[in-house]
Amino acid sequence: MVMQPVLEISAADDFALWPIGVNESYGYLVLNGELTPAEVGTAVMRIADCNDYEPEEEHGPCPTDPLGTFLHGLLTMPDLFAAGGFRVTDTTTDTVFVEPGCCNGLETWRDRLDVLDGTGCSYFGHDPSSAAERVGDIVRLTFDAHETDGSPVIELPVDQVRRLVAGAQQDVQDFLSLAGTWAERHLPAHAGAVTAALARALDLAPAQ
Repeated sequence: MVMQPVLEISAADDFALWPIGVNESYGYLVLNGELTPAEVGTAVMRIADCNDYEPEEEHGPCPTDPLGTFLHGLLTMPDLFAAGGFRVTDTTTDTVFVEPGCCNGLETWRDRLDVLDGTGCSYFGHDPSSAAERVGDIVRLTFDAHETDGSPVIELPVDQVRRLVAGAQQDVQDFLSLAGTWAERHLPAHAGAVTAALARALDLAPAQ
């Protein structure tokens, strides 16, 4: 059983601000510390694109150069979004038990800890509507809580899920370290700001 942080990606054939990988029209990129520079570029592009909208006036005027314009939302918005989440897969059968759905973001990954540390349920978007629910000493993972029959379901001990979350968190942290090094090479004028923004988008920023 593995839990992996995944980022929703889409094709961007006309993107030319920095090198990116060749991607299919829709899919997920697993984030960790082993990505190639082109894959890191793809991830940074996608997270910036998720936040590419006009901020409020108090965040300052939008730059006029293409790079500054594209990064403006990422660097100035207080609440950032990174489409994706933590995917849970049984590697022996390739059965997916949690798949991030529409409107789910990596910035909400700590919701899994809320389930582990209490009772209740956490949902991860829709289409599918994957869910995690703690019942006593187990966590029930359901691929699609809205599917009345046939949805993959598995029950795991709380301690096992806690280890899976810790591993996925480390993968996110490793990706952030890799992205920081990547930014110093490809976005030297914005490296510190971009790395800090990615940390916020992935909910890894130091507590204030």
